Amino acid sequence: MRGYILFAFAVALALALAWKLRDVLEIVYVSALFAVVLTPVVQQIMKINIRGWSPSRPIAIIALLATVFLGLTLFLVVGLPPVIHDVQRFALDLPERIPELVTRLKKLPMAEKFGVDSLAQRSETMLSAFASYLLASFPLWAGRILDLLTAFILCIYFMLEGEFAYYYFLSLFKDSVRDRLSRTLIVAEHRMSKWLLGQALLMLILGVVSGIVFASLHVRYFFLLAVLMGLFNIIPVAGGVFTIMLAAGVAALDSWTKMAGVFIFYAIYVQIENGYLTPRIMKTSVNLMGLSVLIALMAGLSLVGVVGALVAVPTAALVAVLMDEYMVQTQADLLQREAEAEADVGG
Repeated sequence: MRGYILFAFAVALALALAWKLRDVLEIVYVSALFAVVLTPVVQQIMKINIRGWSPSRPIAIIALLATVFLGLTLFLVVGLPPVIHDVQRFALDLPERIPELVTRLKKLPMAEKFGVDSLAQRSETMLSAFASYLLASFPLWAGRILDLLTAFILCIYFMLEGEFAYYYFLSLFKDSVRDRLSRTLIVAEHRMSKWLLGQALLMLILGVVSGIVFASLHVRYFFLLAVLMGLFNIIPVAGGVFTIMLAAGVAALDSWTKMAGVFIFYAIYVQIENGYLTPRIMKTSVNLMGLSVLIALMAGLSLVGVVGALVAVPTAALVAVLMDEYMVQTQADLLQREAEAEADVGG
């Protein structure tokens, strides 16, 4: 009885400590998750053989980081100047375009009942409030940037030393349980690593297609909008809704036809992505049903916010693999149990 009481007390204390350190545990979990996702890439780099020489793990990690930084540098040199130019043009044109937009809205039926006349004044007030919000929330964003840097450093350490922590974790289990758990976690690692490739492919497809369509529609700042469409696609549902509303608003500054074209394009693309691209890309990589992905996204967004939405799909893949191995009862398992039961009865 004393042992049970002490165990219950230890569990309660551990849960209280985990709740107190929930922000730290969130950073650690996200770092470990992305380390698991990126580790297969590091292992592939380590398999490179150049005249009998293969890179070690630290060198492979440095090569991966160098490749990422090289890609970011190319984007900053080649892609960022058009983005900055579009942002500057948008900031300069917005005060002049709002009255034109109000004039167009007045021509719509029942426009007076929606208070269109005060739209320009309200827009200026909203812009001022948004600027004040950005200024007031600067410490919060600075803290988030510090969290990102911390997660980045932890991710590197997990890729360097995560293997030792993994084997230490397995050593806590018996041999029979350890082998089964190890095989299960390896399967989960493969699924989670493929998620990153699938998500990157979806982001690239949306960014390229959006740029082509927006350019053909002669939408202003199409390069900036295409970049935002691709980047924000990593945030499920909310990212797409935000960027398409922004693109439609920019298109409405010129004409309703362009705005309608933007909405039509996105409606068609969503159908293609949800009905063809995502099932084939994510099904082959993560092997999750669409309903499971949606529930995971909702749960992650509700629990942790945007960060939760980012890691929801690979976490769901991990949970699905564990459930398939330890909870799902296959026909072979049922037959084996029936045979064991009949053997016990016969004995």
